[in-house]
Amino acid sequence: MKILIIEDETILAESLKTLLEAKGYETEAVYDGKSGLEYAGLGIYDLVILDVMLPGLDGYQIAKKLRAMKCGTPILMLTARSGLEDRIEGLDAGADYYLAKPFDTRELLACVNALLRRQGSQVNELIFGNTSLDLSSGTLICGKENIRLSAKEFEVMRLLFQNPARNLSKETILAHVWGYDSNAVENHVEVYVGFLRKKLSAIRSNVAIVAIRRLGYHLEVTTP
Repeated sequence: MKILIIEDETILAESLKTLLEAKGYETEAVYDGKSGLEYAGLGIYDLVILDVMLPGLDGYQIAKKLRAMKCGTPILMLTARSGLEDRIEGLDAGADYYLAKPFDTRELLACVNALLRRQGSQVNELIFGNTSLDLSSGTLICGKENIRLSAKEFEVMRLLFQNPARNLSKETILAHVWGYDSNAVENHVEVYVGFLRKKLSAIRSNVAIVAIRRLGYHLEVTTP
């Protein structure tokens, strides 16, 4: 499970990362509204923890823009603004839960677990063309054919399935599959795209991974 933290208080953001990673979650943190919207808009996260008071765009604006983009990722909004009108504004903007600072870490973890359970029950596969990606087993399925993916293959394919019409650059794929601190290079992306193309072909999928020079990769449905 991947969690994105959008919080400009770096000490709090790092504390949240430490807490959540100790519970087995994969986390990333960004510290301003513009970057937060860009990352959350990729649709690769299972949960967004969103502060309200941010430089650039505030949390309400980010939540509204994400919902306008049809991004259904659950949003847990954190803020020191705990008044009734503030909570109503947050929920109206698209937040799923509104937690006031200071908060008890036990309540935070309970909220995170509840939102992730709900997400898991609602979305367990992604579909494009005649092919589905089972998120619980990491399996590509086309009709009666299916094939298991390795961990990295699954992450690359999930990213493409979640953004089928959007060109994803090699840099974007590297950052969100291998991580910003990884020593992986662009050739790693090319190699795994090659693996995935072979597996799509093996199950007779009509989904193609298309490369656009200087722009990256996206999915297309092929015609016989």
